[in-house]
Amino acid sequence: MDEPNTNPLSGSGVVPQEAPPVPGQVPPGEAVGSPASANTSETFVVPASSAPTDNPFIPQGVSSSPSVPRPSMLPRRILMASVFALLLIGLIMLGRFVFGLITGASAVTLSYWGLWENEAIVRPVIADFEASHPKIKIMYVKQSQKQYRERLAAAIARGEGPDVFRFHNTWVPMLRDELATVPAKIMSVAQFNQTFYPVAVADLVGGQAIYGLPLIIDGLGLYYNEDLFAAAGVSTPATWEDVLNMVPKLTVKNGSGITTSAIALGTTGNVEHASDILATMMMQNGVNLREPTGTPAEEALIFYRKFADPSDPVYTWNETLDNSIYAFAMGKVAMILAPSWRAFEIKQINPSIRFKIAPIPQLPGNTITWASYWVEGVNTKSKYQKQAWEFVAYLTGKQAASKLYTEAAKARLFGEPYARIDMASGVAQDPYVGAFIKQAPNSKSFPLASRTFDNGLNDKLITYLMDAVNGVAQGSAASAALQTAAAGFRQVLGSYGLSSSAAPGR
Repeated sequence: MDEPNTNPLSGSGVVPQEAPPVPGQVPPGEAVGSPASANTSETFVVPASSAPTDNPFIPQGVSSSPSVPRPSMLPRRILMASVFALLLIGLIMLGRFVFGLITGASAVTLSYWGLWENEAIVRPVIADFEASHPKIKIMYVKQSQKQYRERLAAAIARGEGPDVFRFHNTWVPMLRDELATVPAKIMSVAQFNQTFYPVAVADLVGGQAIYGLPLIIDGLGLYYNEDLFAAAGVSTPATWEDVLNMVPKLTVKNGSGITTSAIALGTTGNVEHASDILATMMMQNGVNLREPTGTPAEEALIFYRKFADPSDPVYTWNETLDNSIYAFAMGKVAMILAPSWRAFEIKQINPSIRFKIAPIPQLPGNTITWASYWVEGVNTKSKYQKQAWEFVAYLTGKQAASKLYTEAAKARLFGEPYARIDMASGVAQDPYVGAFIKQAPNSKSFPLASRTFDNGLNDKLITYLMDAVNGVAQGSAASAALQTAAAGFRQVLGSYGLSSSAAPGR
């Protein structure tokens, strides 16, 4: 059943009825002497001399057939205007929809896997990014370091990996297929070289490809106990010769036992970051770590071992002592070599300890320090690589890096040391962070970085190097121990497509 017309723009909704014809008048729509189907757009009337009309409202002598007006066009015009307006509105809405599709009107959500920072620290930086990029949302997920690399690679292989993720600087060979390269619009190789330290260029740049942007720089620093130094009357050592001279002054023995150690070196089981330390000593002595053999490598290995050799004059450490980090926190060892983040653990163990961090000792004329740091990368299978790189570029920029450092410093001693060269001056004098910033220009890296938990390149090479240390401790010649280590190195590097002459990141 048809509904009555209730559109307020089309009239009253009632169809007007025509008045009955006046006697002697041609009915509307019919012309005299013409069929009803004739043209009705004109009105024909009977001449005035025709028979008089009985209609009292028409004077005699006047035609009783006045002109019939044409039907009003106003309702039709209103209806047409309404339809046009509706069509116009529809076209505008369709245009906005299409424009939204083209410009990405709907927000994109990026998954970001982090490792060390709680969301409370990262969220203010993410909020700033989202405010300036309203079409991009960030979902931050803090991951456990245990089996992280393997879980990351497996998730990416399944097509379920994060858009943005953190990885270690030595992992490029293991994640080569998973790492998207930085678009030139985000950062060119020339810009990268000017922004970050040379070690990052060596680790992350291959030809014109950049595999990630570093947010932090870290490595090894010389932690020293201020109270023990003051009691022994010694100052911060600059060279390894200085360290040797300080050992007798800082070591306290009780018979054959060691009550207080000068420095934690020489063993593998209770010296944290032993592989980083020995690798640094070797590089300082001119060793090519891809082939750690020959006299310079043997000298470095013997030097490392002498601090735990009871027959050596600088004997100050052994396997019976506590873990080096705990021993330092409890004031049982005057010096350790460790990365910056160990300071938080030390302060948690003993809040009252007084310590500072200095650059690590050097050999005269050959300044080399250690680098072990984390990088922000983008999943090569991400559907939103453009947006992901926008986020990484923001995150590693000066404004975000500064805010992240500030937020972290609210919860602990300091934030992550800046990876950017142009931000070095802001923390170079800090008693904890300053040492790592000062060392960064001379730092080098190699896949002997401890505590990356990669179950891959680093952990496999570390096993061979620590076996060499233990071999010497058990009486093997340094040359024989290193020959075995070098054979293992060749096998591991080859399994990741790395020759003895290729840089680890290539």
